[in-house]
Amino acid sequence: MPDTTLPPPGPEARARHDREAGTAQLLLLLAASCMPILGSVLIAPVLPQMAREFASVPGAAVLVPVVLTVPALVIGLTAPFAGALVDRVDRKRVLLAAMVGYALVGTAPLYLDGLGAIVASRVLLGLFEAAIMTCCTTLIGDYWSGTRRARYLGLQVLTTTCAATVFLLAGGVLGAWGWRTPFWLYLAALVLVAPMAALLWQPRRSEAGGSVPPPWRQLLGPCAVTLFGGVVFYALIVHLSYVLDGEGVTSTSTVGMVSAVMSLATAAGAGLFGRVSALTPRLLVPVEFGLSALGLGIVAVAPSVPVVVVGAVVTGFGTGLLLPTLVLWAVNRLSFEQRGRGTGLWTGALFVGQFACPLIITGLGAGGADLRTALGLLGAASAVTALLLVFTMRTTRRTRVARG
Repeated sequence: MPDTTLPPPGPEARARHDREAGTAQLLLLLAASCMPILGSVLIAPVLPQMAREFASVPGAAVLVPVVLTVPALVIGLTAPFAGALVDRVDRKRVLLAAMVGYALVGTAPLYLDGLGAIVASRVLLGLFEAAIMTCCTTLIGDYWSGTRRARYLGLQVLTTTCAATVFLLAGGVLGAWGWRTPFWLYLAALVLVAPMAALLWQPRRSEAGGSVPPPWRQLLGPCAVTLFGGVVFYALIVHLSYVLDGEGVTSTSTVGMVSAVMSLATAAGAGLFGRVSALTPRLLVPVEFGLSALGLGIVAVAPSVPVVVVGAVVTGFGTGLLLPTLVLWAVNRLSFEQRGRGTGLWTGALFVGQFACPLIITGLGAGGADLRTALGLLGAASAVTALLLVFTMRTTRRTRVARG
């Protein structure tokens, strides 16, 4: 059964460094955490333009959507390896190199003419995004502990959720000047490199160095739950516009407004996490899956658009609480020497769930279910997961706290 071990109450463990992180370090890590989100949503509004541009290319109907989704798959597959690199080399150096590589590769479609070359550049982008997300989450775990770590991990989810809405709107606005224009925004990563080089630092290693193996068996529970949680988290992010279209909502501004309302609910859930983080995952995770199940169920049976919005808000609030709970559940059991690998494994599970989400919903549709029914089935699976976790998650007392 999954283990929900958390450090016992008491003085917060200090990370292994001689300086104390503050607002500047937090803002830089939150800003860098938004870079992979930019890659996930920025070009969504210009995909139809790309499809028209490459209509004569064989397989364009498949390859154009892949331009948007392949970075998430690459993050899911490579984040565990990025975590191993982070533990073995140096958090700060890996992060700075990844930010530079992200900017160079992210802007490549500005001058690449072939669709295959653009897809290849997006694969490379996913590699750098995996390193960025793993490094940022690892450094938050390094620099802070206890209640501040919980609050800042919740803030990371809140920030990236709000950033997704902003980037989606920015992609639509910039797309008016052509489908290549939004790719200029990838240069934003270069703006962060100099202050990151000056203000971030690599925490000191202990004598054990990077040789301490992570508690793989203890990480199995959080990562398995996160894999399914990633599917639930992205279900309405991907499919809400289609649900609204089925209800006769064709105005893109209305769809954007409803999506923004759901994003605000997600941000509210993430913002609340710092206040409830003292509760154990054994209590929080089933409640969060239960809220997600309720919201998806409402969307599935909603008789009107306002009720769909209510279901989306409930789902968003539940998943906004869920993500920081899951990452804290994983990270809190790791020492400094283990944190990169553990965080990489957790990040990989989340993004594999993201990539798998539309495939699962489409698969349910292939089995005869329409979109609403498929979302209802996912909600039912969330409810079953919540019940299973009530009876299988356990809390044990730690005999010692992981150092750093």
